[in-house]
This record gives sequence, structure tokens and C-alpha cells, in this order.
Amino acid sequence: MSEFFNVLAPIDAVNLMVNRLQSVTDFETIPTSNAMGRISYQNILSTENLPSVPRSTMDGIAVRSIDTFGATENLPAYLQIVDEVSMGIEPKIFLNQGEAVKTYTGSMLVNGADAVVMVENTQTVDPTITEVFKPVSAGENVIQVGEDIKIGETILESGSLIRPQDIGGLIALGITVIPVHKKPNVTIISTGDELIHPSKYPSPAQIRDINTYTISALTMEAGGNPIEVGIVEDSIELQLQSAKNTLKKSDLLVFSAGSSVSSRDITVKVINELGKPGVLAHGISFKPGKPTILAMIGDTPVIGLPGNPVSASVVYKMIGVPIINYLSGKKPNQWNPKIKAVLTQDVPSQSGRQDTVQVNLSDKCGIPQASPSFGNSNLIFTMIRSDGYLTVPIDKGGLYAGEEIDVTLY
Repeated sequence: MSEFFNVLAPIDAVNLMVNRLQSVTDFETIPTSNAMGRISYQNILSTENLPSVPRSTMDGIAVRSIDTFGATENLPAYLQIVDEVSMGIEPKIFLNQGEAVKTYTGSMLVNGADAVVMVENTQTVDPTITEVFKPVSAGENVIQVGEDIKIGETILESGSLIRPQDIGGLIALGITVIPVHKKPNVTIISTGDELIHPSKYPSPAQIRDINTYTISALTMEAGGNPIEVGIVEDSIELQLQSAKNTLKKSDLLVFSAGSSVSSRDITVKVINELGKPGVLAHGISFKPGKPTILAMIGDTPVIGLPGNPVSASVVYKMIGVPIINYLSGKKPNQWNPKIKAVLTQDVPSQSGRQDTVQVNLSDKCGIPQASPSFGNSNLIFTMIRSDGYLTVPIDKGGLYAGEEIDVTLY
């Protein structure tokens, strides 16, 4: 029996799956205040000008700019203070020649005024007369109608990850509900006779089930809704029944296989029993994570992950997360957070296989530095202590110190 067949490069594995996906999730309407981290379902347009009236951007006096022309410290302009406009107050007067109004940051601009003189450039002569030492031009220290955003402008594009500042902008325009993509349901089945629940103490032949919880956390981080089936024994009948019970409500089905060859064999058989087209690829040219299974059951993508927790996490982040991103409608430029960094040490690799190496980030003169973590790549705490990972391309025999690289952040 051939353990691996149709081995793919990682980028080909991602494309194989994403290109077969038929649709993204439907939408639901939720309160804008709860939309943090969700994906906008459609373009959201402004229904108002913001601001809706001209407003001062400084504390000072609202003036007609023409009345300040030529003002200097030696020859100031003298203006009569006729009113004061506080925040939340709509001014009722019209400013005439030689007049000014006290104003504050965010206050409405009084009718007839076209600029604001900062308080630092004025001096009070008496309660009704102020000296101006510096001229202002029309529009200076004033935010105009629609300068922030105009009616009909796009606030959020379809597929945008909603951030805190987006929520603030939507609320500022009175948009209190928003349509977002539903979170994709990701069913996680951990298999292996050696696995036990984390609350139990393992015998020498047992290990706690880590993958259910790391894959679940990665799913939530990516914007998916994890459905944890739990541990299923290395039995074709039991695994098949578990998968059938959850397939209809799953947008993505994930098997975390046991560490044995027989466990992987069972996963392949179960997937092929579930429906067509079944297994598409078994193995990717990638370390860690070669024994990865990629499949489709109808329109539902299926991934069989390696049993090793580090391998499972890295492969899932590389292949599973892009599937979630696609299903959730997220724009491709928001799929994988990466930063540029300078490599501090040589990283050897084997040409013909894509390697990932955990790295720790530091700063040198404002430039991120990436230091490889050369501990055993299969140890979970090697990954936990790292800030991210670099990828050695499949056609390179390694990377050299001083090279600028991409670091995928955890």
C-alpha cells in the first residue's frame, strides 16, 4: 500500500481547495456594536455628510478671514466679540464685518464666518474686544461639510474585516445594524486510540487531545464557528457515523488523524465513503505536515490533518484558514497577516520541499529582526514561544542571514 499519492506543493494544495469552493456563506444582520471581527456582506454607503455642518477644529475665535488680513504682533487686528458657541449649541447669529465669536473644538461654525483663529494667536483686550496677531485664510482650522465622508461614499467594501474604527465610523453615521457574512461552521473530529480528554491523566501510551482545541481556536481566530465532535476511536464505522451526523451542517470538515499509519488509512477510507469526489490529494511537499489529506464531499471541503499538534496547526493555518477566509467572504488581501523582517541567521533547507521555521521577532533601529527557533519543530512549546514562522520556498536550498523575508504572524 502506498502511504502517499498525488503529493502537492503547499500553494497548489491551497488553490486545489479554494478553486473548488462553490459559494461563500449567506448573510445575517447584526448590531453594529457586535460586528468587531466580522466580514461585511456588501458595500456600505454613507447616507449622510460628515460633518453635516462646518465645524471648528481649534479652540479660538470664529472670524471672517478678510478681517484678519495683514494682522501682526506689532499691528494686530481688533475684533468685537459678539457671542460664544459651545459644543452642542446651534448659533443663531450672523457674523458681520469686524465681529468674532468665541468657539471651541468641534463647535458649529457661526454663519458668516469662514475661518477660526487659534486662541494662542489672540489676546483679550476687554470682555468685548480681542486682538488677532496672525491672519488666517478662508477654511483655516475649519472642517467643511462632508470633508470626512460624503453622502454616497463607500464606508466599507464587501468582504472587509470590520475593525474598531469601522464600528466607530458606522455609528457616527447612525448605522446601528449591518449585514455580515455568517460564520462558516467548521466541524472538528479528532481520531486516534491514543487520545484522551485533557481533563484525564494519560498513561505512558496515551496523550491528551490537543488538536481539537488548537484547531478550534485557529478557527475562531479566522472567523469561523468551530463544532467540536470530540475524540472518535480508530474505527471506520464510528468515524463514518460521526462525519455523517455533522456533514450537512458543516461548511468545512476537519479530521485530525492519529499518529499511526493505520489512522491515516482509516481517514482516507472514511472520506471516500462519505461521497464524491472524495480524496483529491494525500500528502503535501511541506515540513512539518507531509501526511495531509485534501478532499471534497460534494461542495464541502474536507481536510485530514497530521496528528502531531505542531504539524496540524501549521498545516491548518496554511490551508484550512484560507478556506475559512474564502467561505466567510473575506477579501484576499486580508487573509494572512505578514510582516517584513531581516533574517538574523542562515536557515538550511532541502530543495524540493517547502519548510517552515518558527521565528522570534525583535527590533533593531526600527527594523524587525527574525531569529529562527531551531528547536524540534514537532514540539508544541517551540511554537508557543515563537511570534510566527517563515517559509523556505520549495525551489530554494535555504535562506541566508541578512535576507528580507516574510513572517506569518501567529
